[in-house]
Amino acid sequence: MDPQAGQGRSRRTVLKAGAVAGIGAAAGGYAAAQPASAAPRAAAAEEGYLIGRGVADATGEVAEVGMMGYGRADQQAEGLHTRLRARSFVVVDRSTGKRVLLCVVDSPMIFESVHQAVLRGLRERFGELYTQQNVMLSGTHTHAGPGGYSHHFLYNATTFGFHQKTFTAVTDGILESAERAHADLAPGELFLSHAELKGVSANRSRVAFDLNKDDIKAHFPDAVDTHSSLLRLAREGRTVGAVNWFPVHGTSMSGDNRLISADNKGYAAYHWEREVEEVDYLADADPSFVAAFAQTNSGDMSPNTDLRPPTTPEDFAHTRQSGLRQYEAAAGQLAQGRRLSGAVDARLVYLNLSDVEVAPEFTGDGRAHRTSLPCIGASMAAGSLEDGPAFPGFEEGENPFWDAVSDSLIYTASPELKQAQAPKDIFVPVGEVNKIYPWVQEQVPVQLVRIGGLYLIGIPGEVTIGAGYRLRTAVAAIVGADLDDVLVAGYTNSYFHYVTTPEEYDSQQYEGGSTLFGRWQLAALTQTAAQLATALHEGKELPPGPGSPDLSGKQLVLQPGVVLDAPPLLKHFGDVHVQPRENYTAGEQVEVVFAGAHPGNDLHRGGSYLEVQRLEGGDWRTVADDGDWSTKFRWQRDGVAASKITVTWDIPEGTPAGRYRVRYHGEAKPLAGTIESFTGTSALFQVR
Repeated sequence: MDPQAGQGRSRRTVLKAGAVAGIGAAAGGYAAAQPASAAPRAAAAEEGYLIGRGVADATGEVAEVGMMGYGRADQQAEGLHTRLRARSFVVVDRSTGKRVLLCVVDSPMIFESVHQAVLRGLRERFGELYTQQNVMLSGTHTHAGPGGYSHHFLYNATTFGFHQKTFTAVTDGILESAERAHADLAPGELFLSHAELKGVSANRSRVAFDLNKDDIKAHFPDAVDTHSSLLRLAREGRTVGAVNWFPVHGTSMSGDNRLISADNKGYAAYHWEREVEEVDYLADADPSFVAAFAQTNSGDMSPNTDLRPPTTPEDFAHTRQSGLRQYEAAAGQLAQGRRLSGAVDARLVYLNLSDVEVAPEFTGDGRAHRTSLPCIGASMAAGSLEDGPAFPGFEEGENPFWDAVSDSLIYTASPELKQAQAPKDIFVPVGEVNKIYPWVQEQVPVQLVRIGGLYLIGIPGEVTIGAGYRLRTAVAAIVGADLDDVLVAGYTNSYFHYVTTPEEYDSQQYEGGSTLFGRWQLAALTQTAAQLATALHEGKELPPGPGSPDLSGKQLVLQPGVVLDAPPLLKHFGDVHVQPRENYTAGEQVEVVFAGAHPGNDLHRGGSYLEVQRLEGGDWRTVADDGDWSTKFRWQRDGVAASKITVTWDIPEGTPAGRYRVRYHGEAKPLAGTIESFTGTSALFQVR
């Protein structure tokens, strides 16, 4: 019997049965009336757009790798809840041939290491078709992804150095999704709509926001950006893809969680693709529908509306709820919006943020100012207390000891640093550390992308809503666009921490302490965005300037790999420690425990560590895998070299009655020789 035979039909039946009743109604009946399936690709006049979509697995290591986002060395991954995916969209202006590639990745950050590797890979595959100018890579900023894939040490410090396997999985996933989007190019239409989404986010730094000037506070009367934007991709009247932009942090999952997760934006995309549109990630290399949920200026936007750090396991339900709300808002916009027309274009420059002279018209006080070498504030070490504190002994706001050190020593010795960085309580003058070993990036990319009437400002960091407003208004005024149609694309192409307004910076909350290049960093970025907008509007090119150096040969690997896998005494790999019960009903959880091996031996990118299968007509058909919300895959060391694998399946409501089993696929590494694959299979159980 072929264990994969006919898996698509059964997987979709179970998922559809388990989807939340009535969720599809959020699309206003549009999705039901016009399903998002691929339409015949008819020839069209040489005008309008070509559009392409692609999705691929970008999950890295899921065990014994530090998780990225909360800055906690104790948050070592112990398994997988949902796979991380890269979703790419290519748009080509048929009249000029100009194109852009947008890729949204379920990833904590996009580091320059990834940016450089992806651009090299695209050049190898497509020549000069996709370049640093027209490729925009954005992360969703999940705080439950694996880390260790930056080339700058600050971000690898809590992951015990660089992790090559995770780095390769992320970059290969992005490249694979881009290749699929390129191969999918066909005539289509684009529609842009805007809506409000309330009750999903809260301002976690209200004390800083309230210091802003009146125009910002008037634009955001509740100190929250509720702007939800949707780019809908259609072919012959059928929706085949969607990109949603909405600002909210990927911190629905707790810092105490140990399972890799795509967090709220990843769940929104998964729900739309998998549970509503019935996409099968393992079987559909060319899915009929691709949806991405991207970030904008979410620097101070928390999904924890009670402004308390989430706890686990309650965070799973919170993640799902936040994702559903974002999906509902996006799906509700399908029948709205205007059809886009006009040029596709892009500009990118590299900016040395350590040394930018900012003209008076951008500083807000009528005087010229300069940025400085990057410095970490003491409040950055505190973490965001509303989403997940970092290091004890530090506070958001004032830290008297570090304030005294800064005023009596650092600022006295360097008035230039004081002019740029005060009133920050400097904890680490990381710019000086950079001279010894690269800790943070100083040469950063800033990008502006145009798709018809939509403008995306690519900023490699976490932009507060007030700072985003400043960037958006500057670009909108130059290009003549409505403010709603100009968005900050945060977490794009690289990473340099936060961007705050000068007024927010003065309060030195977590975001201000994490604004590395000082009080005038936003002004420097706004000045650069204005230059990009002017060049784009006037059809002029801008020299990109020198990029960030390639640091791939300078990486520190501090965590050893897998040395040996050995089964427990009197056991074999794949043996079942704990069998399922004989009978279950929908809503219950199935648990099976296997004698396993370390998941780091093979990441199963594009595959699965597990399968839940149903017996149909003598064949076993897969109904769920490790990318599904209903399953969890947990790894635990058992003694010195043995591993215990626990697979759980939360049986969805509406699951068909029948006989089921759970399978686990692993790879074991001997002390000498090659890694060997094995499979464990549970006893059969009945779902009634």
